[in-house]
Amino acid sequence: MTSAPTTPTPPERTLALSGRLFAYRPALFGLNLFLWGLVHASPALLTVAVSDIFGRLEEADKLRLAGQPADPLILAAWAAVGWFAVVRLARFGVFYAGFRFWIELWYTLDALVRRNLLGYLLTAPGSRRLPDTPAEAVSRFRDDVDDVAAYTEVWVDGAGLLAFSLIAVVLMARVDPLITALVCAPLVVVVVFVQRLSPRIRAYRRRMREATGRVTDFIGETFGAVSAVKLAAREGQMVAHLEGLGEVRRRAALRDVLLTELIRGVNTNMVNVVVGLVLLLGASRVRGGGMDVADFVLFLGLLPRLTRSMGFFGDAIARHRRTGVSYDRMERLLQDSPDGTVVAHHPIHLHDEPPAPPAAPRPLPLRELRVEGLSARHPGGLGVEDVSLTVRRGEFVVVTGRIGSGKTTLLRALLGLLPRGGGRVFWNGEEIGDPATFLVPPRSAYTAQLPNLFSDSLRANVLTGADEARLGRAVRLAVLDPDLAELPAGLETEVGARGVKLSGGQVQRAAVARMLAQHADLLVFDDVSSALDARTEAALWDGLFGEEGTTCLVVSHRRAALSRADRILVVEHGRVTDTGTLPELLERSAEMRALWAEDVGEGA
Repeated sequence: MTSAPTTPTPPERTLALSGRLFAYRPALFGLNLFLWGLVHASPALLTVAVSDIFGRLEEADKLRLAGQPADPLILAAWAAVGWFAVVRLARFGVFYAGFRFWIELWYTLDALVRRNLLGYLLTAPGSRRLPDTPAEAVSRFRDDVDDVAAYTEVWVDGAGLLAFSLIAVVLMARVDPLITALVCAPLVVVVVFVQRLSPRIRAYRRRMREATGRVTDFIGETFGAVSAVKLAAREGQMVAHLEGLGEVRRRAALRDVLLTELIRGVNTNMVNVVVGLVLLLGASRVRGGGMDVADFVLFLGLLPRLTRSMGFFGDAIARHRRTGVSYDRMERLLQDSPDGTVVAHHPIHLHDEPPAPPAAPRPLPLRELRVEGLSARHPGGLGVEDVSLTVRRGEFVVVTGRIGSGKTTLLRALLGLLPRGGGRVFWNGEEIGDPATFLVPPRSAYTAQLPNLFSDSLRANVLTGADEARLGRAVRLAVLDPDLAELPAGLETEVGARGVKLSGGQVQRAAVARMLAQHADLLVFDDVSSALDARTEAALWDGLFGEEGTTCLVVSHRRAALSRADRILVVEHGRVTDTGTLPELLERSAEMRALWAEDVGEGA
C-alpha cells in the first residue's frame, strides 16, 4: 500500500500550526522559554566570571612584579569565584525546574494532538473513512504526533541558545571582530546546505513512515488470517513477504538516518574546523600581545557552546522540514476536517477527572425506516444506484445478491459509514441529516461482515460499555452459551488480537452479542451468519424473533434467513431488481432462483 501523494506543508504553515499548538498553554510554554533561556544563557555568565578571575590574577601578578600591593585584586578574584559558584549552583536548580515543566509541556501537547485526531475520527459528522490502512493510522498517532510534540524542543532550547549566542557574539566581538565573524561563518554554510537538501529530507522521512505502515499493516492482517495461512500451508511465503517488507523499511529508515547524520556530521566537522582555526589565531594573538589571557579565556569558554549552538540551529532546520511531513500525514488522516483541527484547543484533563460521558441519544422508538433513491460508491469501485427500501417495526427484511453486487455498500451508506452520492433516509417519517450520528444505540446497532474484536476478555468485548445486566440476555440470544463451557475461562477468556483465539463463528456471535447488549430498536446484520452452521443460525434467528418487537435488516444469501424474511430485496450490479416474499421471488426472479439453488447452508 502506498499513500496517495500529499501537498507538502509550506514552512510558514508549519510555523502557524506549531504556534497555535504552543498557544494552548501559553503560560507553561513561556515558563519553559524563560527557564531554559536561563539554563542555556547562564554559561555566558560563568565564562565571564572565569575570565574575570584570570584577568584579576594577571593584573595582581603584574602589580607584584612591580612591587605594588595586590590584595584588593586577589579579593576581587575570590569574589568572582564566589559568583561563579552561586551561578553554577543556581543553574542546577533552574535545570531541575526546567526539566520538570518541560515534561509537562511535552505530554500536554502530545495528549492534545492525539485527542484531536481521535476525537475528530470518532465524533465528526458524516462518514468517517481512513484514507489508508488502520496500521498506517496507528503510525500517524504514534510517530507523527511524537515528532510534532518533540518539535517544541527546537523552540524551547532554541530561544535559550539564541540568547546565549547573541551574548557570546557581543562579548567576543568586543575582543576581536574578525575571529568572531569566522566563528559565525559555519551557520550560513549550514543553512544553505540544509535548504538545498530540504526536498530530500521530506521525501526520505515520508518514505520511511510509509514503509513502517506497510509492515505494521501486514502484521495486523496476518493476525487476522492465522487459520487461513495454516490451512494453506503458506507460512513460508508469509514470512518471506514480511522479510521483504522489512527490508524495504530498513532501507528507507537507513536513508533517513544517514541523511540526518550527514547533516549533523557537516555541522560538527564545520564547527571543529572553525574551532581549530580560532584556537590557532587566538594563541598567536596572545603570543603577539594582541589579546590578553582573560580575553583568550573568554574565547575558550564561549567558543565550544557557541559552535554547538550553531550545529543545533542547522539540525533545527532539518527538524522543521520533518515536522512539516508529520503535519501533512496527520491532516491526510483527517481528510475533510476544518483547517487547524490537528492543533485545535480542547480540554484534555491531565490534572483533573474527565467529565462524565455524554448521555445516550434520545430514544425514538422505530415505527418505520425508509430509504429513498440512495446512491453510494465504494472506494474499490463497487456501489449502489437509486435504491429505495422500507423496514417497519417487527419486520425481518433481507438484502440478498451475489458477491460484489453492492449489498454491503448499501448497508454502510444507509448507516452513514460511507459518503452518499444521493438519496435520503427517514426515521418515522423525519429525514435524518447525519445517519452516522443518528443511527446508533438505542436507535440502531450494526454488526459488520468481518467484525473486529478487541484484544481483551470476551466479557469486555460483549459489554463494551453496556450495562452488566444485559450480558446474560445478549450471550443467550447470540447462541454463545454452548461455547462458554469449551473456552478455557468462559467469559473471562482473552480473545487475542482481532479475536484470533476464537473460531470464525465464535467471532461473529461475539459481535452479535455485543450488538444485542446495546438494546437497539433496529438490528442491522451484514452476513454475520456466513461462518455458522445451519442449526446455530436457525437458533440465532429463532431467539431474536422470540423477543417482542425485534426489527432486523439483514444482508444474507443463507436459506435460514431467506425463509424467515418478511420481504427480500434482490440486488444486481448495484441496483434492486426485485422485491417481495420468498415464494413470489422464486416464482418470477431467475436471479433469486439461482441464489436459492447455490446455497447449501441447510444441506438442501
